[in-house]
Amino acid sequence: MSDLYVAAGGGGDPIGALIAARTVTVDPAPPLIATYAWERPEVDPTARPLGRRDFTGLTREAGATAFTPATRARPPAGSTMPGLARDLPARLLLLDPARGLTSLSRQIEAMAEAAGGRIRVIDVGGDVLTHGDEPTLRSPFGDALTLAACRLTGVPTTVYVAGLGLDGEIDEQLLLERLTGRHPLTPGPDAASAAGPALAWHPSEASALWAAAVHGARGTVRTVHRTVRLTSVSPRLYHLPLREAVDHNPVARALLDERPATLEAAADLSHRLTGIPGLAPECDRAPGDHALAGSAALLDQEQAMRTLREAADGADHVTLRYAARALDLPWTAIPSLREALGGDTPLLRLT
Repeated sequence: MSDLYVAAGGGGDPIGALIAARTVTVDPAPPLIATYAWERPEVDPTARPLGRRDFTGLTREAGATAFTPATRARPPAGSTMPGLARDLPARLLLLDPARGLTSLSRQIEAMAEAAGGRIRVIDVGGDVLTHGDEPTLRSPFGDALTLAACRLTGVPTTVYVAGLGLDGEIDEQLLLERLTGRHPLTPGPDAASAAGPALAWHPSEASALWAAAVHGARGTVRTVHRTVRLTSVSPRLYHLPLREAVDHNPVARALLDERPATLEAAADLSHRLTGIPGLAPECDRAPGDHALAGSAALLDQEQAMRTLREAADGADHVTLRYAARALDLPWTAIPSLREALGGDTPLLRLT
């Protein structure tokens, strides 16, 4: 018997789900992690959740479609999931929301039934607990869709919220108020270290920030969207019943009421409630095509650090994703950037 971990938002969330799984259970077996293949625009220019037809080399496992290191996204789509399947000690299953809420719920139910355990939803940052009106909220749709789909399964489900505020969407203090009375877990360094090979190249920010906080990093961090602060609260992993998480989230409740039959209809509902387009790509600059993946090796280290300190505007650290952008490099240059600047942690320290 094994629990099913559901990475609530896709992208780098499987990394956070692994850290959570290593914290929640002592089971040495690789955890089952279900995730959207829903990436940042610089990774996948289609800017939508990918489905089975978008990949080659998928397999079947635990009643679902699974990623392997040999999986490939069909161009023009791109995906970090094959790399995560290679570098995370976990089994990654694909969630395909294209046919709407009920279909997604059936996928999750089949996975949980095959695993033989309960569902554990993992959200790094805390926007799964959105009320829909927070001024810095950017992407409430995916997490709300996950909550609603898990609620429809009827399978016992716990929601875990890690790294409060580290995705830059809801402030830490506000989330602490919503989690009043909850007694958190704190991952050990070994749990975060298990994600180290993936964080060496992946452009994740929230999961990287959580891992860095677990390893003891504190202070301000410049991310692509804003500056966030690593505090003594940042390493913690909070948990609450699914019902209470849904009670916080108006989009999840509306999805359960209307049960849209397509992804587009579900996204439109979220847009009506929050004013934030559910399927629109991020509104931020992508790196230019002129930047070459290997060019980080040619950087002058002192000049690069001066550039990053100026761009970070006084922050103690920068994420690797932000560092690549500030130096006009693509995300695929992250490994060579780390090597060129002597970084061996999920963040680059500037002070």
